[in-house]
Amino acid sequence: MTQAEAMTWRDNFHSTLVAWLKVILPLIALGILSTLFLVSRTINPEDAIPFAEVDVADRIREPRLTLPAWAGVTDDGSALTVTADEARPTAGAADGAASARGLRAVLEMPGGGRAEMVAATGRLDPAAQRLAVGGGVTVTTSTGYSLRTGTLDASLDRTGLSAPGPVEGEGPGGRLSAGSMELSAPDGASKGYMMVFKGGVRLLYQPPE
Repeated sequence: MTQAEAMTWRDNFHSTLVAWLKVILPLIALGILSTLFLVSRTINPEDAIPFAEVDVADRIREPRLTLPAWAGVTDDGSALTVTADEARPTAGAADGAASARGLRAVLEMPGGGRAEMVAATGRLDPAAQRLAVGGGVTVTTSTGYSLRTGTLDASLDRTGLSAPGPVEGEGPGGRLSAGSMELSAPDGASKGYMMVFKGGVRLLYQPPE
């Protein structure tokens, strides 16, 4: 084979090789991609991120609010804040009345006094300017009282708390019990409030140590 023939053969071989590679290499790439899809892990729908299970039909039938809050100021200047774990509007009421559970209320009076209430249940009635709580109520005041009662009413338009049933707990003077209790701001007073116990009041005096 002459040198010219050898060069011609090499040129033909190179052209043929390039032409075949243009066909073979894409086929190999497609084969690799197909293999990846075939051996990839099957997606299990149960492995998806879990979402909170909410009964949508139940929420539509009985609408409710989670962690609601209500705040207002009474005519005599006290600030009342009410929060709850859950609240539901009263059926047929158009005045914002609602029942709640896991209820907490804070009453801050102009003179610096403070009363906190914690109750299992409650009902807010803006039309009647009344908050009624029950299911076991705890009242704590900034003057050192920690009281427990079954039910309690709070006014929304003025500073006032009323426990119509038995009350027991601790105060600055010791342990006490009574048939009822009222907390109110004296008429015409711009500062301070008055707590009155009625109905068989008993006080077990405990002198300070």
